[in-house]
Amino acid sequence: MLYLIRHGKTDWNERHKLQGRTDIPLNEEGRKMADDAREEYRDVHFDICFCSPLIRARETAEILLRDRDIPIQTDDRLMEMSFGSYEGQENSFDIPDCPINVLFFHPEQYTDPPGGAESLDALFERTGAFLRERVDPLLAEGKDVLIVGHGAMNSSIACQVRHLPRAQFWSAGIENCKLMRLL
Repeated sequence: MLYLIRHGKTDWNERHKLQGRTDIPLNEEGRKMADDAREEYRDVHFDICFCSPLIRARETAEILLRDRDIPIQTDDRLMEMSFGSYEGQENSFDIPDCPINVLFFHPEQYTDPPGGAESLDALFERTGAFLRERVDPLLAEGKDVLIVGHGAMNSSIACQVRHLPRAQFWSAGIENCKLMRLL
């Protein structure tokens, strides 16, 4: 089985700030969410956990798997999508011409805007390579794999595994600390 979970909440989630690769820790609510998820998913079997190296994902994985003998391996390809110079932008939806908003409303039309933001092509390329190189061989062996990551990064994995078009990029509904079974 392949499972995804998004990190717990951060102060930037609360303030509706674009996080991207900015390394923001969990807040107290996020830690509680991860601890609640630990209880809720206690009986779900995982052989291995792959995790984004960003602190909010690592901290979630560590809390979620506390007291369980499950290895946690970080991989840079599981970092959140980069929003470049738009990281830290608060309430981007209130800015009508903010180019990042296209990603949220019309992902099939999103191209990497100026300012160093990552394209969906680049995101799909790195997460696809991760799936092929690290996850697929383990699934072929019958292993249960957990990926702890982020909203856009997890959405790219869900789209690839479920063979969804980019117009349905957000259709998986990646909520904080809610386990999603993909396969």
